[in-house]
Amino acid sequence: MDGNGFFNYTPRRKRQDAWLRLLATGTLLYIATLKILQYTGNTHLVPTLVFIGNFLVPVAFVLFFYERRGIFSVSMAATALCFLYGGLLGTITAAMIEPFFISELTFSSSFLVGFIEELAKLIGVVMIARRRRYNSYKDGIILGAAAGMGFAAFESTGYTFAAFLQTGGSLSYTVLITLLRGITAPVGHGTWTAIFSGVLLNESVSGRFYINRRVISAYLTVSILHGLWNGLPQVINDFIPSPNADMLGLAAIGAVGLYILYRQWRKAEREFIPFQ
Repeated sequence: MDGNGFFNYTPRRKRQDAWLRLLATGTLLYIATLKILQYTGNTHLVPTLVFIGNFLVPVAFVLFFYERRGIFSVSMAATALCFLYGGLLGTITAAMIEPFFISELTFSSSFLVGFIEELAKLIGVVMIARRRRYNSYKDGIILGAAAGMGFAAFESTGYTFAAFLQTGGSLSYTVLITLLRGITAPVGHGTWTAIFSGVLLNESVSGRFYINRRVISAYLTVSILHGLWNGLPQVINDFIPSPNADMLGLAAIGAVGLYILYRQWRKAEREFIPFQ
């Protein structure tokens, strides 16, 4: 209460840690499922283990940004749909197109993969944004993160399932693939599509998308990062046959993407000027 007899009210800052609680809870569930599977040998739990492992980090990553969306921004329904569209339609589209251009994954063809998949993932963003007329950096980043992480989750599920079959049901190798792809997903697909989508929606007006120099530059940037992510380990192994060298190379590429995304998010934060 102040000197005039009125209560002073300072609104409490909204907690933004649901993503962390989801990640912690999901991790415990993953470990519990793995232990029960090892103890019982019940193969019916394998899909559950794969699903939790491949979707946990992507969903937590999207929730991290969604909690910081502010007001007058994307809805939970739009974000969830973008996750599904980017994942389902993105992976299907990429799977149909890539065989026409890529017969073997080499350093040069890795960039073709980048150019194809960065467009395929954007299908989810375009489907959502054109109807609801989202046109800000923050909207684009959130929807892009959702579409990219949806793609990562469904793609990783495919890789994990293939690994499980090819190794004759090796649980240890399946878990390894799940962990590697889950941990690296935020610095890969999610970050790249968030960067591209942020610029695209920031340059759009009333649901109309404009392909200008900034949009093309963003597309080329994320496609090159994507290509380097896929192809650089092959080049490194030719000169330095060490897994540590591979990880350092990927860490450098991931750091560049995160830095670009960080700068975009800072700009998005400056777009909103609260009412006085």
